[in-house]
Amino acid sequence: MTEHHRETRAVHVPFPQPTGRALNVPLFQGGVFAFDDAEEMAAAFDGPPAMAGQGEGDGNTGDGNARGAFLYSRLANPTVRALEDAVADLEGGVGALAAGSGMGAINTVLRALLRTGDHVIAQRCLYGGTHTTLRELTERWGVEVTYVSGDDPGEVRAALRPTTRILYLETIANPTTQVIDLPALIAAAPGVVSVVDNTFATPLLCRPIEYGADVVVHSATKYLGGHADVLAGVAVFADTGLLREVWDSGTELGATADPFAAWLVLRGMATLSLRMERHCSNAQTLADCLSAHPAVTAVHYPGLPSHPNHEIGRRILSGSGGVLSFELAGGRTAGRTFIESVRLASLAASLGDVKTLVMHPASTSHRKLDAATLAAAGIGEGTVRIAVGIEHPEDIWSDLEQALTKAG
Repeated sequence: MTEHHRETRAVHVPFPQPTGRALNVPLFQGGVFAFDDAEEMAAAFDGPPAMAGQGEGDGNTGDGNARGAFLYSRLANPTVRALEDAVADLEGGVGALAAGSGMGAINTVLRALLRTGDHVIAQRCLYGGTHTTLRELTERWGVEVTYVSGDDPGEVRAALRPTTRILYLETIANPTTQVIDLPALIAAAPGVVSVVDNTFATPLLCRPIEYGADVVVHSATKYLGGHADVLAGVAVFADTGLLREVWDSGTELGATADPFAAWLVLRGMATLSLRMERHCSNAQTLADCLSAHPAVTAVHYPGLPSHPNHEIGRRILSGSGGVLSFELAGGRTAGRTFIESVRLASLAASLGDVKTLVMHPASTSHRKLDAATLAAAGIGEGTVRIAVGIEHPEDIWSDLEQALTKAG
């Protein structure tokens, strides 16, 4: 064995290759993988990552892509691959691509599939970042967008054009908690690539691919991660051709998730089912309490029989979710007083955390909009959104009740 100088030994540190099976997914923080064979390295450039049993490599053996090797972490990484496989498995997809954020996943999919002159049909009530992306695609790329309510498959059929490429939907809309009839809307646009944001529902409450969706996107920052300590996104595909098309574009775009973020999301996913059960039960309890409070004029939660999409929710969801919104009689002033009066809950813009988070769009994220513009977006001046945490429901309600007293 060659005896190298200390300077060289400090660089080339040997490390054990375990023969045992790791109990949890290891963190492969390295960005570059070395080879002993030039042909094997050349084949590794061909990606993309394949699900277990697909391609030339068997995913159960830890192979990095269809050619059976990892090359460079922007293309594929063992920890990131584990996250992609895990979410694809839960969603019933053939494979997935993890990104650095939910918007990274959304932008990767849209920019990979759309060309100048293409047409998109999109649900009107969408996450604000998605609206911004669609507007930018319109202004810079010449992509045309038609917005529909999401309540009527006939609207989708009427909006179809020969150039329609994508139908973009959300399982549970933000912040109105609208639940769309996924199978009916997707069926109304045959041959069009359907992309569904399933962040609010998670694959535990709904699996859009089972209703005909082609691509499912997640902000893994939210419920999948679950602890407000990571940014990540995932796009899951029902078809290997679409996976390949988006992977080729996405890896060049460079929106790939980093290994540590993937590791954190995987750690969070281990308790996803337990957390979602508590998120849903707590939200139902709070929705019932809010419905009976004199300062509240309306509560928007799919678990309430009064919700306009209650029956759709019962049909396509296995739970009503952990997000609700309600209307305060006192409007904008009452909404701001409420969010500044909570003590257990936190004023924050995200959701899916174990802690309860509140937000009043009219005085924060949508503060520059007047009443008419807010109404057009389905938001009232007194609308408050609550992303319900997993604390004891009596403690959450006690906090909300004292804040309602001050706001009322």
